[in-house]
This record gives sequence, C-alpha cells and structure tokens, in this order.
Amino acid sequence: MENSYRATILAFLDEWSIFAERNGVDLMKVIKAIKVRPTHSNIMFPGPGIGGYCLPKDGGLGVWAYKHIHGFEDDIFKITPLAININDTRSLHVGQLTRDALRNMSRPIAAAEILLLGASYREDVGDTRYSGSEVIVRKLTEMGAELRVHDPYLTHWWEFEQQDTYPSPGHSLKRFFRNQEKLSHMKVEADLKKAFKGADAVIFAVRHKQYMDLDPDKVANMVGKTCAIIDCFGILDDEKIRRYFELGCEVKGLGRGHIRRIKDEVRRKKMKE
Repeated sequence: MENSYRATILAFLDEWSIFAERNGVDLMKVIKAIKVRPTHSNIMFPGPGIGGYCLPKDGGLGVWAYKHIHGFEDDIFKITPLAININDTRSLHVGQLTRDALRNMSRPIAAAEILLLGASYREDVGDTRYSGSEVIVRKLTEMGAELRVHDPYLTHWWEFEQQDTYPSPGHSLKRFFRNQEKLSHMKVEADLKKAFKGADAVIFAVRHKQYMDLDPDKVANMVGKTCAIIDCFGILDDEKIRRYFELGCEVKGLGRGHIRRIKDEVRRKKMKE
C-alpha cells in the first residue's frame, strides 16, 4: 500500500507538470516553495518516469490479488490502475518535447542524432529496471531518431542488448513500439566527450552527479554545434538555461513552462544589441 501511495502521488504530479509547461510555470520552484514548510516536504518530482522494482508493480499486484486470490468480481480500484498507466507512459512526452525543440531549430526528428544522459531509473545507481529512459529511447527510435546513451554507472543496457530474451522471451517493451530492431546494437558510451560530439539533441534524463554541474559552454564545445537541450528532471537552473539560449541552443523541460520567458528575454537582449 505504501508503494502504491507513492506511485499515485507521482502520477498526480504529472498533470501539474503539464499544467506548468503550458502556463509558464516552473514546477520545480513551486515544489521548492512548498517544502519550506516542514510538514509539506514529501512532494517528489517524477522526472520521466518512476522506475525501479517496487513502485511500478506493487499497486498492480494489489489489484490482481483482489480479483484472482480473494475472488471479488467488482471494481473498487480506480486510482491505482490509473496511476500505473500514467507513470508507465509519462516518458512518451519527452519524445514530444524533443521533436518540438528540434522543430524550433528547423531540424526534423527523423535521423536526428540524440544523446540520452542517464539510463538508470534514478540518480547515482546502475539499475535500469523499469527505467523511464528505456521508454524515451524506444519512442524516439520509433519516431526515426538515432540514439546514443551515456551512463557512468552502466556498461550494458540489457533491455536493449538482449531485447528479444530480456527479461524473458516476448516480454520486452520492444513489443509496444515499431522499428526497434537496431536497438540491439546500441551500446552504453563510456566516453562522455565522445558521446556529445555531433549530437542534435541532448536529453538530461537522470540526476546523476556527473551531469548536475555540466557547463553549457563546455557542452556546446563538446557537441560542436548548436543543439536542443531537454531537461527531464530539473537539472538545469535558470542561468544555465539562459546560457544555452545565448549559445543558440533550444531548451525544453518537463514541468518547466517558464523556459519560454527566458528565451524571450535572451531574444529581446540580442535585438537591442
């Protein structure tokens, strides 16, 4: 029940995240302000999905047991299954943000070189079980993009390298997406500088400590051209977002509707100059 509760709270935040994006609000600042009150410190931003072993499955086990062990035929569970569906599909929105960011730069998503920073389901661990990053990769691949991935805690991403048999034959998420065959050859890049080179878009998907302090100028230098930057987890502060725009990049973020105002400020400043 505890894990179902936590998963439901994270799913609840998904709608507020989209509200924030569409109405010029930075949800990260809102959550930070709420946490000033000690009794209101339990709100967590869901990022591109909740992942891990416990939260994605435990609510479903309760629903299943109610019907198949206890034998009830009615449907008392409304919120728990909905929360599972929301959490399982939240990462799909990252594909839309990436497409829109590239479109704003007059670049198509098809054949775009996209770097995903972080394959784990949470920061500073090497665990990919039910990671939202997997759904991001699969959706963008379905959309025609070319994916590369970096994660300092992983050398293999078995969900892709053995996608026909892992976690068991016929149960890979591959079955829900088109054009997934080439992902069997995708490797986790160990060299961060090499991973950045030539990327059309960079997705900050996990709050690994290695990504938190990346300097925009250094990122642009490693990429070698302007690119789209997608912040899935409140990794970029306003100064970094502003600097990316000054460098000619495009920036989008989950729950970060205020980004457009920063873009407009940079544009007005350049016009005056």
